Amino acid sequence: MPTKTVYKTSIKNISILDENGKFDSKLGKDVIPIDDAVRLYEHMMRCRRFDEVAFKLQRSGRMGTYPQNWGQEAASAGAAYVLDKSKDWLVTPYRENAGLFWHGLPMEYILWHWMGDERGNQIPEGLCQTPISIPIGTQPLHAVGFAWAAKYRKENAVAVTFFGDGASSEGDVHEALNFATTMKLPMVFCCQNNGWAISTPLERNVAAEVVAQRGLAYGAHCIQCDGNDIFAVVKVMREAVERARNDFEVTFVEMVTYRMGDHTTADDARRYRDSSNLEDWEKKDPLRRLRIYLEAEGAWDDAKQEALEAQAAEHVREVVKTAEGIEAPKTADIFDYTFAELPQDLIEQRERMRTTSIGLGCD
Repeated sequence: MPTKTVYKTSIKNISILDENGKFDSKLGKDVIPIDDAVRLYEHMMRCRRFDEVAFKLQRSGRMGTYPQNWGQEAASAGAAYVLDKSKDWLVTPYRENAGLFWHGLPMEYILWHWMGDERGNQIPEGLCQTPISIPIGTQPLHAVGFAWAAKYRKENAVAVTFFGDGASSEGDVHEALNFATTMKLPMVFCCQNNGWAISTPLERNVAAEVVAQRGLAYGAHCIQCDGNDIFAVVKVMREAVERARNDFEVTFVEMVTYRMGDHTTADDARRYRDSSNLEDWEKKDPLRRLRIYLEAEGAWDDAKQEALEAQAAEHVREVVKTAEGIEAPKTADIFDYTFAELPQDLIEQRERMRTTSIGLGCD
């Protein structure tokens, strides 16, 4: 029998705005209107300020462990920018603050989460997003559920989930990909390839040439983009979301970025990472390159930057004040937020605050 090729493909990498602010006008035409580019820059600057303050809160003992988002703001912000807040779901782990905030989550909820207050996980009514997920790689399965429900109900909604390069090796991610593509669900899988799975470098975690090719095995449309280029992220995500919404085709998007800080405040990346990499990636900072672009377009200057930094600092101060000023939880709260109607035995425990109340009946 003759030998024949049964499968052949390629994966494109998209880059529009490079680290020096050079803009590909042909590829980037009409991707982001200049007014929206300004809004996205202002938003990411506020998120950067929030990240800096959250780090200081942890270091001063006012908050628990915190994972910095520093340098990865464009990936999630660009994704959230193209979503319909009223119906599209954003399902993330813990380094997508910029996207969650753009999608409508008040900043104080993230602080409450890391302060150990479960009210930070009680997403406000009407927001199409989930609490941040700490277990590695489990959230894509949840996103599959939202996408399946949306398709079943004919809601014309899309579910977008994020995970890291390390999580791309987790079985849950592969199960979610297989289910989504097989059932033709309106989904986008976004892998933030930041080079490190805690202390494990990418080359020790993934043997493939690019992480995106992992989606090929499941029949997903696969593409890679510069995750620090807000224009590339928006272009790729807009096409992926439209593909999901209109044709029920799944896309695997690999966003190449870098984790500028430690994995969390409980980590010390100096023990396993060459600091010279940071210098190279600082030049690729998504905020830096977007500012260069806006200045070249005459839409930004030093005066606007100074005003924004002052506004961002004041905004975050108010967020911290709100977070730390929340009313202390009541002991009875542990009973009141699980059931729509509290079972009788738990009513008895709540009234007496003792497990020995079971079966005694209320007075």
